[in-house]
Amino acid sequence: MSVEPEASPVVTVLSFVLLAILTAFTFVADGPLVKELVLCGVAAGWMLGMLVAPRSWRSSLPVTAVFLGVLTAITLVLVVEAPWFGCFTPVLYVYAFRLLPWPWLVPGVAAAAVVAGTAQAYGVDKTTVAGVLSYLAVLAANIGPMCAFAWFAWRGDERNRQREEALRELAEANSRLEASLAENAALHEQLLARARETAVHGERERMAREIHDTLAQGLTGIITQLQAAEHDPDSWRRRTTAATALARESLTEARRSVHALRPEPLRTSRLGEALDGVAERWSALHGVAVRVTTTGTAVPLSPETEVALLRTAQEALANVANHARATRAGVTLSYLEGEVAVDVRDDGRGFDPLSPRGDTTGTGFGLTSMRQRIESLAGTLRIESEPGGGTGISACVPLGETHA
Repeated sequence: MSVEPEASPVVTVLSFVLLAILTAFTFVADGPLVKELVLCGVAAGWMLGMLVAPRSWRSSLPVTAVFLGVLTAITLVLVVEAPWFGCFTPVLYVYAFRLLPWPWLVPGVAAAAVVAGTAQAYGVDKTTVAGVLSYLAVLAANIGPMCAFAWFAWRGDERNRQREEALRELAEANSRLEASLAENAALHEQLLARARETAVHGERERMAREIHDTLAQGLTGIITQLQAAEHDPDSWRRRTTAATALARESLTEARRSVHALRPEPLRTSRLGEALDGVAERWSALHGVAVRVTTTGTAVPLSPETEVALLRTAQEALANVANHARATRAGVTLSYLEGEVAVDVRDDGRGFDPLSPRGDTTGTGFGLTSMRQRIESLAGTLRIESEPGGGTGISACVPLGETHA
């Protein structure tokens, strides 16, 4: 509520104009009175001094309080000498409202109201009790309403200040919200781009696994059968028939992989029956005895889990045929407490999983493919082998991730 005097024409120009008019009226009414003229000059000089004072003085509460107090006192003396100087009290009110903050506004307004009331009660005889009471009543009639008006004005200013503060905070919040929305939009675009990249990468990995588990294994089997036919002409027809069957099966699986369909063995069977069929065909093709065993109580599994475990078993059997030189193999499907597992073991030559030659015994892309499939379902893949001691591959998936 503090405003510098030069901020309003009412405070600057009109205050001097009003003082000049009252001074001129004094000449007309009572003739030249030295006391009134001196006080008018002092009042004008006092106001002018405030206008030209340093800005720091004009914004200081003690300075403005002294300024308004002295000006009010000068005006009160003028009113006592000539009641028409009561017309100067609006200037006092304006200065009080412009210069004094709450709660200092109240005494400033009250002092100006005393001056106005004194001018209004100029003709009251103050030597009697009735006169004094009348004078006090006039003062109260001026002080009460003006102080009440000052309070309402302060409350209005407070509400305006609070409203402006709320609007400022709202504007800042909107600015922050806009910035956040812009940032979120940029992050959303980045997430979409990364999601697309991840989807493309995931699809490439899926197709690589499917190609390895279908076409690569099928072509390897076909080559094995044709090579065997070359070295054993008597078995030529049987070998070529097996190679043809492998080609048809691989073509079917490749088509199903392209369309992301379930493998043929799982199309009409559950995991245990599919493993029986895969093991039977593999044994007939490679001439190695294989035994399939199921333990525990079977529970429904999700399609993803069945595909992962079936492909793991197929890859493990393919490694047995290609590297192990085994005479026997076994596949065990185990429904355990909290997990389901597929184990593939053979009595072949084995290998050292930590040796540099490990990749020639099934620890290359085939093992990577198996591990990716199982770990994508929060499972684990373990390999146990040693030279001359056979190989065991165990894939375990938590049941919490597998229920259909």
